Amino acid sequence: MTLATIAAASGEEIVPFDISRAERTVFGAFARARADFGGDKVAIIDGDERKMTYDDILKAALALGHALKKGTRPGDTVGIMLPTGAAAVIAFLGVSAYGRIPAMLNFTSGSAGIKSALRTAQVKRVVTAHRFVELGKLEGLIAEIEPNADILYLEDVRENLSITDKAFAGVGMLLPWLVASRPPHDAPAVILFTSGTEGEPKGVALSHLNILSNIEQVRSHIVFYPTDVLFNPLPTFHCFGLTVGALVPLVLGITAVFHPTPLQPHEIVRRIRNTKATILLSTDTFISQYARAGDEGDLQSLRLSVCGAERLRDETRALLRKKYSIDLLEGYGVTEAAPVVAANQPGASRSGTVGRLVQGMTARLEPVEGIPNAGRLYVKGPNVMLGYIKPDAPGVIVPPEGGWHDTGDVVSIDEDGFIAIKGRLKRFAKIGGESVSLAVVESIASALWPDHSHAAVAIPDGRKGEVIVLVTTNSEAKRHDLVGWAHNHGVTELAVPRKILVTDAVPVLGTGKTNYVEVQKLVVRDVEVSQAAAQ
Repeated sequence: MTLATIAAASGEEIVPFDISRAERTVFGAFARARADFGGDKVAIIDGDERKMTYDDILKAALALGHALKKGTRPGDTVGIMLPTGAAAVIAFLGVSAYGRIPAMLNFTSGSAGIKSALRTAQVKRVVTAHRFVELGKLEGLIAEIEPNADILYLEDVRENLSITDKAFAGVGMLLPWLVASRPPHDAPAVILFTSGTEGEPKGVALSHLNILSNIEQVRSHIVFYPTDVLFNPLPTFHCFGLTVGALVPLVLGITAVFHPTPLQPHEIVRRIRNTKATILLSTDTFISQYARAGDEGDLQSLRLSVCGAERLRDETRALLRKKYSIDLLEGYGVTEAAPVVAANQPGASRSGTVGRLVQGMTARLEPVEGIPNAGRLYVKGPNVMLGYIKPDAPGVIVPPEGGWHDTGDVVSIDEDGFIAIKGRLKRFAKIGGESVSLAVVESIASALWPDHSHAAVAIPDGRKGEVIVLVTTNSEAKRHDLVGWAHNHGVTELAVPRKILVTDAVPVLGTGKTNYVEVQKLVVRDVEVSQAAAQ
């Protein structure tokens, strides 16, 4: 299907991908957007309903950034630990404006995770806010990381802005290019961290070109209107929340409504209705909560609801369609690709897939033993990262070999280019010589018990290689129900878990993804307890 066919099907104009628009800095792109859309245009509606224009953001970023740069050098990494909101965006732009590299810290990862990130990215200074620390009850966390980095609070920095800081902001309001640094567009622009669903997080270095290319790829894939209002409750330490949720609207001239946490479904539904948001970014986990929390008509202003970061369940699609007449668009991204790799589109959407590659990207599949008609996905394009920064080599960026990023995901691609995710390679169990997708196991449980959370893991078994354990919040879950569903739907009985472990809550990360490291620990502990009791 060609771009022209998509346009005809959706009745909307597809904008060709133009990489020349990405050959600048992120701050430079923001300054250009201010010139294009007007300094008095409302760019952000914050969690407290405060409205900020492009002028407000530019002035605050230049003054704050000038104050924050003291004691650092161009190219140094500065940690930002703030919830989704204007403060996070201003801190990001302020640090970036003067040639420093923001490192977005996941404050839900605990002190060990944050200290690991600080070491990996060589962060010596962390920007946060007193109010955030107090509301989040993070005093203990701050105390644990203080020996590893200087902690700067935005409220204190603002109160102590010097005449020079304000002067730079004043000059920058007239001539932004005169005061801002202009590193090469292929220099690092941000350091993010992999989610750590299956191991220790790595730093991901993204360049200005990576980020701005992805913004242009999104622009060429999904049609945006000047009247659009994008609602973003996703964290800015996650690439989906940062690039698509914060930088896309800023650069494309769309008003963004920020919400500091995705974990307030009733409040989020109310704000979507009040702000008349037209685009919602979410994950399957969160949007299913919003759908249940809202009343009929609460989400009627939405024209697009884009889900990523995890598999979109059929049950979630059906709920949104039945209750709100909303068709969800599923996309696929990885932090290493800044993050959007593929997405369904209005007029060109295929259920069970994550859509087609964005423009400018190339994909190849490597065969995987035991998994027919699919392969391990490698991607290449201008949005693919500069490289990893690994915990055992702090500060060293290791580029992907030949520019190809190994996603670790097993996918199939049909004749029209639609991509179907079969699962992560690490998320396949080997049972009696057969490869079984743990995602399929979770799909069976979700189909039977859609109101509960489920996660499947594999543990070693001396007889069959591995056995599958389903962790679920459904106290009534029975294995024979899973067997019956599998038989009735033509699914191999190998995909039926050998054991079911009931828990109060399936562990999740701050992004809403299942925390498989913790799920695995739950299962191992349960096995150890059972073995001890049997002795």
